[in-house]
Amino acid sequence: MSRFIKVFSLGMLASALAGCSLIPVYQQPANVLPAQWPTGPAYQGVPADKAGSTDAAQLAWQQFFTDPAMQRLIRLALENNRDLRVAALNIETARASYQIQKASLFPAISASGSGTNQRISANSSSTGSAYISHSYSAGIGFSSYELDVFGRLSSLKQQALENFFSLEETRRSTQISLVAEVANAYLTLLADRQHLKVAENTLQSQLASLELTRRKLELGAATDLDLSSAETTVQSAQSAQASYQSQVAQDENALTLLLGTALPEDLRSSNVQLLPGQLADLPAGLPSSLLQRRPDILAAEHDLKAADANIGAARAKFFPSISLTASAGASSSNLSDLFKAGSGAWSFSPSINLPIFNAGSLSANLESAKVAREIAVAKYDKAVQTAFREVSDALAIRGTVGTQLKAQQALVQSSQRSLQLSEARFKAGIDSYLTLLVAQRTLYTAQQDLISTQLSQASNLVTLYKVLGGGWQPVEQGSKGG
Repeated sequence: MSRFIKVFSLGMLASALAGCSLIPVYQQPANVLPAQWPTGPAYQGVPADKAGSTDAAQLAWQQFFTDPAMQRLIRLALENNRDLRVAALNIETARASYQIQKASLFPAISASGSGTNQRISANSSSTGSAYISHSYSAGIGFSSYELDVFGRLSSLKQQALENFFSLEETRRSTQISLVAEVANAYLTLLADRQHLKVAENTLQSQLASLELTRRKLELGAATDLDLSSAETTVQSAQSAQASYQSQVAQDENALTLLLGTALPEDLRSSNVQLLPGQLADLPAGLPSSLLQRRPDILAAEHDLKAADANIGAARAKFFPSISLTASAGASSSNLSDLFKAGSGAWSFSPSINLPIFNAGSLSANLESAKVAREIAVAKYDKAVQTAFREVSDALAIRGTVGTQLKAQQALVQSSQRSLQLSEARFKAGIDSYLTLLVAQRTLYTAQQDLISTQLSQASNLVTLYKVLGGGWQPVEQGSKGG
């Protein structure tokens, strides 16, 4: 047992000596974020920054997506979506890789035992004789263990850990994107159902106009051109109805793919409309520094730290590597005497590997690691700049979509009044069917454009949720820097 303690203590000493790291001291790249969000005519009504409000927490998606049906769909997607499942499995792979690199810092200890019985014949001219030879042994030890004096294994462990963190942020980014995609797919489905409803109502109106035109033609109050125009309008409305029926079916299929399971039947037949209040609005006081918590930016930063660790591992290869082999055990010709005093034996064989004639390849590896770090820095900067551009674009839409929506609502109202007047004048024989046709088409287009604008406004909030890294939280009044 004392031999075992010696070997085990030797292994622990080797582990204790490890950890001399040659990883460069991490320095976060210079901030490439502008101090505040863009300003100008397109950003009217966009909440201004509040200096120093960098501690705003993310808003949970349940608080942002307040519509019960939308929450239900998002939960189904988080449970069943295959892309999210792949991202989670990638994390498990990275976790296993990290555990492997971590395990390499410790010696692999193994135990062994063996026994032999051999019949041996003695040479004799008169009589033959034989005896049985016994041999038993047992041992414990570790072999070819690299003493991590210069931190190569520690650097590789740190690199695996940063890769794990990076994949975790990638999974979070995938989840945020999935939540946003499900919300947008559901909003699109609601909008297209409204488009279909408008098309169906328009078709019924056109059919009524066609029948009225036929009666007027029989009475001599309309022309063949009026009838032909009415028939053309009906055919156009039938085509639009069929087109939106197809689009609604495609929307349901797209939503089913995102959910990873069947769309609930009650939601498939639902008549819910696209309405304001289904999403939380953007609060005031969001700083541009909030972007630094976006998962894609955090993933890029972990990739940068992994590149630093790779430099440490490349530097460590310039130094000698020390390997240790040790074993301790006992041997005896009798099994009962195997662990008695005097039966023990142990061995210890250190070796050293000096990198003498491969300095060129080592220098090339180190230079490659440094270049890889510069690439990681450039990717980090690009991630930050892309994030700022995405938020700026979303804010530009938010700053103008409200004006568009009001104008479109006013246009629908005026188009409805115009249609009512045109129908009355046509029935009275004052105007031709052409005037009524123009009014019908104007109202139809205005109604469809209004639905599209409402969808743009709702989708813009979903986009802001996504590009801000999963939501936001209003900054309390009176906070520091506010």
